[in-house]
Amino acid sequence: MTRERHRARHHAGAGAHGHAHAHAHAHAHAHGHGHGGHFGSLWLDSVLGSFATYARLKGRYDDDWIDRLNHLYTTIILIIFTIVVSTKQYVGEPIHCWCPAQFEESHVDYTNNVCWVSNTFYVHFNDQPPRYTDMISEMEIQYYQWVPLILLFQALLFKVPCILWRILTASAGVNLDKIVTLAAETAYVAPDDRDRTIKHIVRYMDRWIENAREYRSGCFIRLRQQISKYCCIVWGKRYGNYLVTLYMFIKLLYLANAIGQLFILNEFLGTNFNVYGFEVMDHLARGENWSESPRFPRITHCFFKIRQLTNVHDYTVQCVLPINLFNEKIFIFIWFWLVFVATLSTFNFLIWVYTMIFRQHRLRYLKKFLRINDCYKSELDKKMAVKFCEQYLRQDGIFVLRLVGKNANDVLVSELILQLWNHYRNKPLFRHANQISDDNSNV
Repeated sequence: MTRERHRARHHAGAGAHGHAHAHAHAHAHAHGHGHGGHFGSLWLDSVLGSFATYARLKGRYDDDWIDRLNHLYTTIILIIFTIVVSTKQYVGEPIHCWCPAQFEESHVDYTNNVCWVSNTFYVHFNDQPPRYTDMISEMEIQYYQWVPLILLFQALLFKVPCILWRILTASAGVNLDKIVTLAAETAYVAPDDRDRTIKHIVRYMDRWIENAREYRSGCFIRLRQQISKYCCIVWGKRYGNYLVTLYMFIKLLYLANAIGQLFILNEFLGTNFNVYGFEVMDHLARGENWSESPRFPRITHCFFKIRQLTNVHDYTVQCVLPINLFNEKIFIFIWFWLVFVATLSTFNFLIWVYTMIFRQHRLRYLKKFLRINDCYKSELDKKMAVKFCEQYLRQDGIFVLRLVGKNANDVLVSELILQLWNHYRNKPLFRHANQISDDNSNV
């Protein structure tokens, strides 16, 4: 079906413009030709590709696969868990209580409902139940009614950095998603359409770069421009480091969110949840039987009072919570998943800092592609390559190229850099500098 759509689009002459969101599965194949991280993205895409709405959820490509691991894959997993828990709670019977023999059926239903709405408490079978209300309140389990809501809240927290990133980049004057998706789709169009698409992207990037340039003069302006090359403290749309600094901030939000949710769940569950995974691994290493966890007890007790006229009767019944069978496995998985996502987000953030913040790495990235295209030969080329990097593309331009490389492949990045280099050399200021250099060499 996908091939027929691509063939029909090719004969219609639409090229690669405007169909970025209709072929998310095709983009997954394009990712496999880039860096090593693309294999992880390809694997996750294949696992989640069976969902009917996945192509619509996947949407945009204005970030890398670690970001999508946070705001897309993790969100889908948490929503699936929410559906599982909600089905058990609202469709099945989440609690069953052992009632006295004199209780009729209506009394049993009331006991089950009141013990579900109020909080039960856990006591080990060999221990005596507490006799005082204050002691009971300290032992209450207060989370099981709210598990679906906390899972949805977690999913929202993972989505917030992505929403913030897209809101802020919308004001940057460049459509990152359009650039990356057009570049990725050039692998599935005819050569003529491919060349036109690449030229279109180059013209679009050139207009964005020129519009984002600072045309005011003055010592203070020049000082800020120099500082912005080496330090992200001075940043803005006119200093060429707006997108890079913003992206680093969003990366930090993803990392802080993954780590912070361990502590949020620790407060929500009322236990030392942030060490839960270590306890599970310790039990597995010792070969002990993981029969019941005090954090997610299956058998609890419920204390309630029934008023009959002027008499008040106290009852303590034993209840079983089948829902905790699911909660225990879900939160074990969530603990390991949060640690996994936090670890990958940390390494990913450090890699982006290493490649984008330091000036020599940006220059090395451009020089590699210029050498591939035989554009880095003469001394003039070497001098102009530095100006091409620092004065023309600057940090944001190189960031966009790296984003294309991570979502498409390096062949497209090479062609884009070649077109941008030729476009830069044909500018009047460069031709004038080139002519002066040639005259001096002749003399």
